[in-house]
Amino acid sequence: MQTYLYTQQPITYDGRQLSPHWLYRQFDLLGDAIAAFSGPCRVDLSEMVDLEDVKAAAPIYSPLMLHCIAEFFQTDLELAVNRQRLLIITAKELLEEITGRRVQRRGDDLYLPRPDGKPGKLSVSIATASPISTLIHTGFNIETESTPVPTVGLAELNLDVPAFAAELLHRYAAEVQDIWLARCKVRAVS
Repeated sequence: MQTYLYTQQPITYDGRQLSPHWLYRQFDLLGDAIAAFSGPCRVDLSEMVDLEDVKAAAPIYSPLMLHCIAEFFQTDLELAVNRQRLLIITAKELLEEITGRRVQRRGDDLYLPRPDGKPGKLSVSIATASPISTLIHTGFNIETESTPVPTVGLAELNLDVPAFAAELLHRYAAEVQDIWLARCKVRAVS
């Protein structure tokens, strides 16, 4: 994956961005790509693709998040979930490097201790499939006022959000590219 972009253009994430060719229509990124932007997150139940959250009647809200949207033009959902986890693990490693704090990963979510010592949710993430591609949305709380669950935000970590986003996209794209090259350099066995 060589196509990635961080934009400072604010965009409200409402779930409709998780659709085929949104990156191409919005940012002129054609093919496998990932983009990041900041903006509020308001996902109503009608737009949610995580059926556990729908069944729990748990809409997603954050006053300000860093959003990453990735699209891959394969329709293998299991591969997409693996790529989603790779994005989360890459973010975890980067956050630990920058902050010197231990970040806990539970599946595709990241947590950090809140001032009260209890874990605060830092991220949301989902992978899904369309008829022509797979899509990933990962959002990192920047601000946390009025979130429906206990959360932690990047602002509390005193992170430079644009620098974090740019480095995360760079590292993730490099990992995806390295995996692609790794499969090309081996000879078949019989």
